[in-house]
Amino acid sequence: MQVLKFYLPAMRHLLFASCLLASFAAQAQLKVDDPWVRATVAPQKATGAFMQLTSAKPVKVVAASSPVAAMVEIHEMKMDDGVMKMRAVDALPLPAGQAVALKPGSYHVMLMGLKSPIKAGDTVPLTLTVEGEDKQRTAVEIKALAR
Repeated sequence: MQVLKFYLPAMRHLLFASCLLASFAAQAQLKVDDPWVRATVAPQKATGAFMQLTSAKPVKVVAASSPVAAMVEIHEMKMDDGVMKMRAVDALPLPAGQAVALKPGSYHVMLMGLKSPIKAGDTVPLTLTVEGEDKQRTAVEIKALAR
C-alpha cells in the first residue's frame, strides 16, 4: 500500500509534465513571425492583426480570440467583380513548410468590438486555435505589437 501512495502522485506529475511537453511541442510546430496589430483612434471599434505563419505539419487555423475584443475572426479580402470584399472564413489552411502571410488586403485576424483604443506600442494578446489532420486542437498564444 505504501508503494501505491507514492506511485499515484508521481504518475500524476509525470502525466501533467507529458501534457505540458506535448502542448509546447505542438506550439513549436507553428512558427509566428512579425505579429502586429494596426493601432486605432478613439471611436474605432475594429482593427486587424497581421503576421506570417509557418507550420511544420499541415494544419488549419480554426478560431482566434483576444481579451481586447468582443469578437475575433479570421478574414479574407479579395477582389470580386472589380470590388474588394472582406469575409470571414471558417478555417485558414497552413500547408506544411509554406509560409502563409496574414497581411493588409489579404488574410488577417479581425478584432471587432474593441473594449478600448489600441495605441501604438501596446502589446495585444491573441490566441489562435490550430487544428491538425488528427482533429486535435492546440491554442497558440501570441503577443502582437500595435503600430
